[in-house]
Amino acid sequence: MKNVTKITLKKMIQYNLIVVLIVQLLTACGGSDDGESQGVTPSNLVINHTIVGADAVNVNGNGSGEVNFVVSANDATSYRILIEGQTINSTTGVFSYTFNQLGTNSYTIYVSAYNGTRFISGNKSITVYKAPTLVWSDEFNTDGAPSSSKWVYETGAGGWGNNELQYYTSRPENVIVQGGVLKINLKKEVYNGSNYTSARIITKDKYSFKYGRIDIRAKLPAGGGTWPALWMLGDNISSVGWPACGEIDIMEHIGNDLNKIHGTLHHPGHSGGNADSGTVIITNVTTQFHVYSVDWSAETIRFYVDDQLYYTFGNNSGVPFNSNFFFIFNCAMGGNFGGAVDPNFTAASMEVDYVRVYQ
Repeated sequence: MKNVTKITLKKMIQYNLIVVLIVQLLTACGGSDDGESQGVTPSNLVINHTIVGADAVNVNGNGSGEVNFVVSANDATSYRILIEGQTINSTTGVFSYTFNQLGTNSYTIYVSAYNGTRFISGNKSITVYKAPTLVWSDEFNTDGAPSSSKWVYETGAGGWGNNELQYYTSRPENVIVQGGVLKINLKKEVYNGSNYTSARIITKDKYSFKYGRIDIRAKLPAGGGTWPALWMLGDNISSVGWPACGEIDIMEHIGNDLNKIHGTLHHPGHSGGNADSGTVIITNVTTQFHVYSVDWSAETIRFYVDDQLYYTFGNNSGVPFNSNFFFIFNCAMGGNFGGAVDPNFTAASMEVDYVRVYQ
């Protein structure tokens, strides 16, 4: 059986409105002239717009997404405007509209100018930049323990089934904010039966969110066996378990495969070694900071390093990436993914300059 594309109600309304306007344009060619029409057919339709904040540098606006319109036509008494599936009725032709789709996007504006039942139609394409708004962040500017208003510790050994070798602690020796960065320190030492220590901090029950742009600036630890991760889990993990809750791995790096960054999604039917994943090779991950990003929406989940797109996943209602997720930052040693440990390893750190969420 052929797949049938489901058209949302919004798209159906937008499509129907566009068809109506196009039919009006093609059949009217300047207006209806049947016996029942009244008024003078408008002429000389002009659609002017000003993108707020646009200048020689920011040609598509200052990021507010706001556009001011002035629509005019000779002998017009009213106007009907179609933008993003929404209909605006105006008697003056002067109105403003704010676009909410993030990034730089192009739109077509459809306009009909009326005098009684007579009308003239036209359209205009514009390109507008909408900047995301910072809604949550940790800049790690206060020395000491990670902020208790944002983070909690997960402690213990074994890596929750991943056969990791470290013991996660809440000690300042393993996790501390210092000099403007969060440091998660992986150390070779005997502790509670494990031969390595590290830390794992999470925002569960402190902060979670759905959709947005996530930027994390970090420098990664060096050494065979190291496995740093900046990632997220679904808020409902306690009730539905893993992988039903979904997992978004913003960044994973394996010390035994230097400079190869992994961006991965785990969900039912696609978890563990069968997860949906992309990789990119960059340079100096252990000696320089890089920005690891995810742009997450109902339609797509895109993975970036330093704004370089390297993997795109098509999100949909059948996967668990449409509800709230929380952050997890940790640095593991060995295990199913980390692999063999360099016998000469003694210590290494993952440093995080900031984490920011934009919506």
